[in-house]
Amino acid sequence: MSATPARLTQMKQHFHILVAAGAMLCAALGTSTAATPGVCRVHSAATAPTVVELYTSEGCSSCPPADRWLLGLKPGPTLVPLAFHVNYWDRLGWVDRFATPEGTARQSVLAHAAGLANVYTPQVIVNGQDWPDWARRELPRALRPAQVALTLSRDGATVSAEVAAAPGAPLRLDGYWAVVEDGFETRVGAGENAGATLRHDDVVRLYRPVPAWPAASGMRTALTVSRGVPEHPRRVVFVVTDAATMKPLQALSLGC
Repeated sequence: MSATPARLTQMKQHFHILVAAGAMLCAALGTSTAATPGVCRVHSAATAPTVVELYTSEGCSSCPPADRWLLGLKPGPTLVPLAFHVNYWDRLGWVDRFATPEGTARQSVLAHAAGLANVYTPQVIVNGQDWPDWARRELPRALRPAQVALTLSRDGATVSAEVAAAPGAPLRLDGYWAVVEDGFETRVGAGENAGATLRHDDVVRLYRPVPAWPAASGMRTALTVSRGVPEHPRRVVFVVTDAATMKPLQALSLGC
């Protein structure tokens, strides 16, 4: 049975309304949309997610409980968990294959900004604040109003970030890229965790800071990164921070 011209027009109108509504929902939830094969894009919402940074090491006997705690945090539009493995434990019997000097350096800079006398593992930083009682303390539930708008897009191997300041934003912003992977397991052969099998998600495999810029000017930056392999799902994260305090103002993850 064929449709009348009036019915076809009505169907087209309904289709366009559904497409527009779907696009608005994706933007609000921080989910990605694909326009053409190999291209996808995600927009930040009117609120900022909670950013959780864990500083850990496979050579540290007190770190596995924190690693398991982070495993229970599910990344999404309202939560961005990041596991930075530090390398200062590597000289004590076990070399952590995920440890990087860049992660170690970031922990030291954060500690200085927070007025801490030293660094330690495991250390949890929530929204730029030291969170020593992570095992007993709930993460913030109230989402913060966003002070910047952020868009991530992928075109082939290039992931781009576009940042625009919103009312109330600090005068200067900075940020960082983090390439994050899941699904790792390590059988530790020496050191404090000898004989243990450790599991890791949200492992930061690449950390790249972006220098500060005037908020009013906006900013666009790009990173060349492949999509990774199925056994270790990869997300590309960009975090915008207040250049004066290092506290995160907005963050997005791109999983496509």
